[in-house]
Amino acid sequence: MTQRFVVTGTDTNIGKTVFSAALADALGACYWKPVQAGLEGETDSEAVMRLGGIPAGRIIPEAWRLRAPASPHRAARLDNVEIQPELLVPPSIASPLIIEGAGGVMVPLTETVVFADVFSRWRIPVILCARTGLGTINHTLLSLEALRQRSVPVFGVVFIGDEVADTQHIIGELGRVRCLGRLPLLEAVTPEALRQAFRDHFDMAHFRTVTA
Repeated sequence: MTQRFVVTGTDTNIGKTVFSAALADALGACYWKPVQAGLEGETDSEAVMRLGGIPAGRIIPEAWRLRAPASPHRAARLDNVEIQPELLVPPSIASPLIIEGAGGVMVPLTETVVFADVFSRWRIPVILCARTGLGTINHTLLSLEALRQRSVPVFGVVFIGDEVADTQHIIGELGRVRCLGRLPLLEAVTPEALRQAFRDHFDMAHFRTVTA
């Protein structure tokens, strides 16, 4: 029994990879990106290694690596690959584990399966990353509803961006969810700056609960 978390988001490009790097660093965790869609430039696994200072030995290889930066179901079709969601099984390891999804909770893996369906099968607590900007209340509450309809255990919400206290409060109240903290936008995203921001804005006691 050890800490295991799924990190997902309300949308794509909201900073969940940066948060995953910070959390993996803080917990001394391994990191797994089950499906990587988009291979040009830096992959999410490579970004986590760089930003979190995570050794290569703690990065678990992706189950599927798809070339196009698109929804996995479309990227797989373009690569003439068939994703088999039932084969996505979290690795059994003794150390803490951070698993990062692709895009939002309802992103399709196949024509019939979305990431939230896989999270439901895994039963691993989910951390939902949300922007603090306009529109986030609607997107976050809908994401929480989609997760709960599938009986996915929701560990809490992490906000990314500038402080918007009223928005963060109403999401906690209407979403009946624990707000774990806020990761501010950093002028320079370096391992040192990210580590310090995480220390300043999050209580590690939240994440040290045994959740396997």
